[in-house]
Amino acid sequence: MNEYLTIAEVSKLIGKNKETLRRWDREGKLTAVREPMSNYRVYRKDQVELLFADFLEKDVRETTTNEVESKRQYSVLELFAGAGGLAVGLEKAGLKCVALNEIDKWACQTLRTNRPHWKILEGDIRSFNFSEFKNSVDVVTGGFPCQAFSYAGKKLGLADARGTLFYEFARVVQEVNPPICIGENVRGLLSHDQGKTLKGMISILDEIGYHVVPVQVLKAISFKVPQKRERLILVGIRKDINTTYKYPEPYKKIYNLRDALKKGELFDTNVPKSAGAKYPKSKMEILDLVPPKGYWRDLPIRLQKKFMGGSFYLGGGKTGIARRIGWDEPCLTLTCSPAQKQTERCHPDETRPFTVREYARVQTFPDEWQFCGSMAQQYKQIGNAVPVNLGKEVGYSIVKFLNEYYAELKTKKGR
Repeated sequence: MNEYLTIAEVSKLIGKNKETLRRWDREGKLTAVREPMSNYRVYRKDQVELLFADFLEKDVRETTTNEVESKRQYSVLELFAGAGGLAVGLEKAGLKCVALNEIDKWACQTLRTNRPHWKILEGDIRSFNFSEFKNSVDVVTGGFPCQAFSYAGKKLGLADARGTLFYEFARVVQEVNPPICIGENVRGLLSHDQGKTLKGMISILDEIGYHVVPVQVLKAISFKVPQKRERLILVGIRKDINTTYKYPEPYKKIYNLRDALKKGELFDTNVPKSAGAKYPKSKMEILDLVPPKGYWRDLPIRLQKKFMGGSFYLGGGKTGIARRIGWDEPCLTLTCSPAQKQTERCHPDETRPFTVREYARVQTFPDEWQFCGSMAQQYKQIGNAVPVNLGKEVGYSIVKFLNEYYAELKTKKGR
């Protein structure tokens, strides 16, 4: 596999002319290197690919704002609520959480600590009946885990999904009968079990009376989140409703790590000091050698082989390994453990993982949102969360849909 690209190849790949690339080389934005065999100035393919997503993502059309005002008080029932990333985002968009279900005791403690007035239903979703909310909640949301189904026939039905957590999501939607339901998951759901899992979910929602809007994967960096994170959004509209749902429009501006941790447009102050995990001495010695925006390929070849072991000889860029984030780029997707092997997200200036509050900032949680449990539990809650700002933009799209739905309903009744 060729590890280098010529200036002509890079120009075609990212849609920038050669003069721009030469200027970037002089400025250090995208640096050319000497190809070992020919000695020509070329670009390392993995570095171009690292930046390539940014060029694509910055090329969306300008959107002023998705913000919309609620015409009435809309309510939401949230399932698999975690530490509240989506719930806080929906709240910022004007939706009222009437109840939240979550099985993790520390996440529930986090929700109670920050929102004492919220109704927290702690425990396994299977043990709750939600019929008390029937026809009184506007939206059911939930980040259900991705599980494969057992196929009993040509068309997957609700009964075939029994035992999975998506079954529980669908059961609650059926019990509550909201105008709209929103499920969210990782991008991998698109290809999970060769696409059969997603197809089965759509089939189940269809069976219980919901038309599924074409599925989209939303890139968090396009919605005021300084992190390269993606979430698949599954939207179901009750079949008696003709109102069209539209996903939030992406913003052109991309925020970076400096925007997350320093005073600026996203936050009014620098990130508060807090506790944080530490790297073992052996990892610190490696990461000390990695520059900002660099990763394991920036190590001397001897250390590359030692650090990567057998993976050194396998294909793929593995660009998240031994990775030090740069101030002027979005953070890579946060994981549940900031110091776990081979998913490093190292601070730009200091050889350490991000602290708890830095983690929360990258996920756009407000500084006053406190996380309960051990440090490991706090990292896990933050790493699993939907970024708050992404949740807020999805919230605006829900409010817009509900405004239009109730306006149409009122018109019909007035005839």
